[in-house]
Amino acid sequence: MKVVIGADHAGFELKQFLIEARPAIEWIDAGTNSLESVDYPDFAAKAANEVESGRALFGILICGSGIGMSIAANRKPGVRAALCFNEEMVKLSREHNDANILCIGARFTPREEALHWIDLFLNHPGATGERHLNRVKKLGT
Repeated sequence: MKVVIGADHAGFELKQFLIEARPAIEWIDAGTNSLESVDYPDFAAKAANEVESGRALFGILICGSGIGMSIAANRKPGVRAALCFNEEMVKLSREHNDANILCIGARFTPREEALHWIDLFLNHPGATGERHLNRVKKLGT
């Protein structure tokens, strides 16, 4: 499974940890590649393009709070980026919203918890049932 991962400087260390912790995932690294200050919208756009084009099935975006990445990624048609702060939100983002990008706040999320959320997100079923599918359809492609 191809998964794009991107981060700004605040999320760089968590991004690197996740890539190293899950070598079986076919990662597409959208950057950044250092702790040097960068603009999160640039990396959110790179990752969202990979999901929108179908080159990646899912995406993971990380910044300090996760807020900026989620706002920037959701500007792309076909992207449903969800900012999650706990396990239940991760599950619901898939079940109810068919989210295809998980956004994480590096300043608020311990590494092992983020790793657990990624495993959940990538393996949890997407939206099913007429009620949820109809709502996702209203979001557009």
